[in-house]
Amino acid sequence: MFAALAVTPIGIVHSPIREPVDDVWGGVNSRIELDASRFSPESLAGLDEFSHVEVVFVFDRVEESEIHFGARHPRGRTDWPKAGIFAQRGKNRPNRIGVTVCRLVSVEGLAITVEGLDAIDGTPVLDIKPYLREFAPRGMVRQPEWATELMSDYWKSA
Repeated sequence: MFAALAVTPIGIVHSPIREPVDDVWGGVNSRIELDASRFSPESLAGLDEFSHVEVVFVFDRVEESEIHFGARHPRGRTDWPKAGIFAQRGKNRPNRIGVTVCRLVSVEGLAITVEGLDAIDGTPVLDIKPYLREFAPRGMVRQPEWATELMSDYWKSA
């Protein structure tokens, strides 16, 4: 039905967080280094004019056997209702793709430093996009109470 897509990482994450964890991302600075065989510093020209970037990355250490396709209790918590994998942001997704909006700290050569990237050391990066407020939600944002509770400690400091 769909043709296979070939996606090549553009770079790699260097982070002090080396193991997958749920709640320690507040204040974490990570460095994303672009692949020097494909890119030059020109690729990042003008990015420093933005306060935030969206980073698209791969949960590359999630085994095929750990992928969820249906509904499950978020984080295995049976006190929260089952939700379909596309109603969650968990790492055990069918294509293992993560997306996070991060504060851009600096741009230097072929690297950027960001704050609040919830990707561990060695994670492949697929894309970096400037965050534009015009892409932010228009109007009120609605989410279930379990999602608010799940995220309550997500950005706490390690």
